[in-house]
Amino acid sequence: MRIHELAKELKVDSKELIKKLKKLNFPVKNHMSSVDEETAEIIKHEIQDLNKKEIESNVVEVNFPITIKDLAVRLEKKSSELLSDLVRQGKFFNINQNLDEKTASDIAYNYKVNLRQKPTMEEEILKRDPSKLKKRAPIVTLMGHIDHGKTSVLDYIRKSKIVEKETGGITQHTGAYQVSLDKGVITFLDTPGHETFTAMRSRGANITDIVIIVVAADEGVKPQTIEAIDHAKAAKVPMIVAINKIDRPNANADMVKQQLSKAGLVAEDWGGDTTTANVSAKTGQGIDELLELVILHSDLMELKADYERPAIGVVVESRLSKGRGALASIIVREGVLKVGDWCVCGLHWGRIKAMHDDRGGNCLQAPPSFPVEILGLNGVTNPGEQLMVVPDEKTAREIAEKRRQEDKKRKLVPRVHLKLEDLNKKDSEVEIKQLKVILKADVGGTLEAVEGALQKIPSKEVELIITHKGIGAVNSSDILLAEVTDSVIVGFKVTIDSHVRDLAKQKGIEVRSYQIVYELIDDVIAALEGLLTPQVKRTFAGRARVKAVFKLTKVGIVAGCIVEKGKINRGLAASLTRDKDVIFSGKIQTLKRFKDDVKEVSEGLECGISVGYDGIKEGDIIDTYHEETIARKLK
Repeated sequence: MRIHELAKELKVDSKELIKKLKKLNFPVKNHMSSVDEETAEIIKHEIQDLNKKEIESNVVEVNFPITIKDLAVRLEKKSSELLSDLVRQGKFFNINQNLDEKTASDIAYNYKVNLRQKPTMEEEILKRDPSKLKKRAPIVTLMGHIDHGKTSVLDYIRKSKIVEKETGGITQHTGAYQVSLDKGVITFLDTPGHETFTAMRSRGANITDIVIIVVAADEGVKPQTIEAIDHAKAAKVPMIVAINKIDRPNANADMVKQQLSKAGLVAEDWGGDTTTANVSAKTGQGIDELLELVILHSDLMELKADYERPAIGVVVESRLSKGRGALASIIVREGVLKVGDWCVCGLHWGRIKAMHDDRGGNCLQAPPSFPVEILGLNGVTNPGEQLMVVPDEKTAREIAEKRRQEDKKRKLVPRVHLKLEDLNKKDSEVEIKQLKVILKADVGGTLEAVEGALQKIPSKEVELIITHKGIGAVNSSDILLAEVTDSVIVGFKVTIDSHVRDLAKQKGIEVRSYQIVYELIDDVIAALEGLLTPQVKRTFAGRARVKAVFKLTKVGIVAGCIVEKGKINRGLAASLTRDKDVIFSGKIQTLKRFKDDVKEVSEGLECGISVGYDGIKEGDIIDTYHEETIARKLK
């Protein structure tokens, strides 16, 4: 095969092909040089790989959707060329029509250009430079059951009296505090333990590096302890268990470790990988060891931040002060936050007028992992919102306004969470391989029985994950955890209060309650079967042989064929075979008899076929099939 013939087959100019071959170190002189079949195949693969690399490296950033006119400008081509390409694909546009990302990218690929979504202003601001990363302090959250001593442990660490300032000894808002130790600095989040503050606890787990689960040695693991563990697991945050009140006469650390092992946390001295520490917030026993464990964990995690970039922070709590206006407690995650910085936080913006540390003192700047309360935003933000510093007031206004517009659109189309019925729709576009369930039952024995039955459901391809299990009625905490983990809630012989149903409806969470265990199991099995990839059964329909290839203005490449066997039907699945190898799979897009479009062509007749593949050649075989989707069952 000569080089000019190979160039024609590859649809490139001979000179361009020679340049590429020289780049690949193939010894060719001119377009009349010859290569054997084996070398030709090697060249084809090498050129394809080289073209792919060239396209990937030739990146043009645009905003989608994009008009044909604008795309032509970015590709440095004429609009008429792009319109012709679309016409060949059977798509008719004018130069001012918008193209979606896939269509625009396909056109650009033909011109060896890789289109990429242009970064938003926010993405540009949030860019991180790995070369400038430096060590930062760990952010640690204390979580656990009410009155197990979370705030007391932190109180001993800080050598202050936080507990005495709180009503009834219970923390009423999320606080952030930083302590300096000989071996480093640690930032603590003290989240509430009461059930009504589950949302705060979930948020605390999501913005933290390490979670300390506080369990009273004399009371053991409680329902809210399990909730705290599940929230930390959902956030994929490493946990350290502090067994508190070890000084009490009836303290039993082994009992706590046994209960923790049932919850999936096996202590290191019991052969597991969960770090535990026996502590007493009253006497200070084990507190130093606990802090050393936190420092050790943070060193192993290699926590780093960019100190030179514009600051980014997370809102821990926010409130409206009569005398000072909107206040927000922030933990800085990246950069150094300074007084005078323009910033955007959620739907609000402003300039930082003042900052106070966790003790109420004034500060002019805050490095990564440092907690501060800021004044200057034009509204009260939602806890969990991200604060970012922007160059000027104009940028802050633009980003905040854009977010408000997007927020309005989101409210019109609320987020849709997973539902069991969705999994039974075999034509669902979402490929889910896991079913996450929050399981509630009336008593402990029933809960274990139902859980055991669910875990016995046979499945190798799909996975049933019990995100959380508990005894008693479905509560708001379950709804919030389901929202975070995208789980469905399944209750057995439990009640669901009207306000909980309203919250579930508002959040788009499915809650199902059963009185008969077999109905519960059957629904879960049906949902898991919906996750299985359905089996596609193919039945041969017809075969056509390509006798000639034509290029039509409105349709593109059409193969002139004769039907050798069966019937060819428009819309059927098709495979293109060359030299016994399947080189393309698609569908019969166009079927013609002479100049007329037809739905079917019988054996022995000639027809024109388009399958959407431009590389079709004389002698190729087109086989068509009827496809039947068969739902699979769990074995």
